[in-house]
Amino acid sequence: MASCSEESATATEEEPTETPASQKREARLRKFRELHFRRNEARKLNHQEVVEEDKRLKLPTNWEAKKARLEWELAVDEKKKECAARGEDYDRVKLLEITADDAERWERKKKKKNPDTGFAGYAEAQFRQYQRLTKQIRPDMESYEKQREECGEDFHPTSNSLIYGTHVPTKEGIDRMVDDVEKQIEKRSKYSRRRAYNDDADIDYINERNAKFNKKAERFYGKYTAEIKQNLERGTAV
Repeated sequence: MASCSEESATATEEEPTETPASQKREARLRKFRELHFRRNEARKLNHQEVVEEDKRLKLPTNWEAKKARLEWELAVDEKKKECAARGEDYDRVKLLEITADDAERWERKKKKKNPDTGFAGYAEAQFRQYQRLTKQIRPDMESYEKQREECGEDFHPTSNSLIYGTHVPTKEGIDRMVDDVEKQIEKRSKYSRRRAYNDDADIDYINERNAKFNKKAERFYGKYTAEIKQNLERGTAV
């Protein structure tokens, strides 16, 4: 009886010591399983990100801009169709939706996009004119398709094609070219640096070189010598 009581007493003494150890072990295993799950989740997310990054790197550099542009064009086409179905003018509806702040911001952006730097050289002026003229071109798709059907395989000529020099421009195209050339001539005349000759101006020079010198002197010192010049003209100079 004494031995049984001693064994029960030792068992009761050992139970409290084993219970905290098992609890700590369970907590550590649970923590380990949680960390293992997080590691697998992070590995999965990293793999997905690597795959997406590889896809993005294989796309063109301006893919995002092209995608945004196409989405915007599709939205504009849908808006135009809705306005046409309701019998409304798309430009008017678009202007009604634009706020004053947006219009001002777009105007500033437009000015920054193509600043007028003035005349810097004939090559730059010619390039700016080329850019301006190409932006004004509006292709006629109907005439394009018609000419494509008429020419057939010769529409894209090769070294064996005999279509060169057979194209005859339309009267509308010639008139459009003439109007454009006349506009260029008119605009060029406004940019001319030649000054108009004034017949009523006083002749105070003996030749062309002296006239230029007098104009420069008048421009820089005219306000200081105006009174002396008037006295000399009146004959009252001291």
